[in-house]
Amino acid sequence: MGMGVSGSAGGGRRRRRGGRSSAMHEINITPMVDVMLVLLIIFMVAAPMLTVGVPVKLPETAAAALPTEQEEPLTVTITSDGRLSIQTTEVSDAEMIGKLQAIAAERTSKKIYLRADGSVAYERVAQVMGALNAGGFNEIAFVTDAKAPSLGADGASNGEGNGG
Repeated sequence: MGMGVSGSAGGGRRRRRGGRSSAMHEINITPMVDVMLVLLIIFMVAAPMLTVGVPVKLPETAAAALPTEQEEPLTVTITSDGRLSIQTTEVSDAEMIGKLQAIAAERTSKKIYLRADGSVAYERVAQVMGALNAGGFNEIAFVTDAKAPSLGADGASNGEGNGG
């Protein structure tokens, strides 16, 4: 009563023909997820470094219009002779910050639009921007005319730094 061992027993391993293994029919997602996470971290770290300073829009630019808001936009205007107006009401320099603080207390948006004549000195615009910030408005947008950009468009220089 001996027991024999058969080559085709149920518990034995079967070999494929030719000794080749079959192709894998599943996608290994782990390396792809690893690469995507690394790219995500790189972009999250690099994105804040791409913004340099405050974007400035000057008169006669090709800037697109800002989207409309739910509240009526608040506008401060500097005329060519340096006078200030909130909406259509003219205000003095001394009462500007007080009026802006009163308006800011009633509004939900801290955005304000600054319209300045192109001939106004940069120093005056900077002073008004400081007053806007002191008045409670920290999102200042410049209002410009929608025209084609003229900086370097005709190839002429502005005369500075020519050296000769």
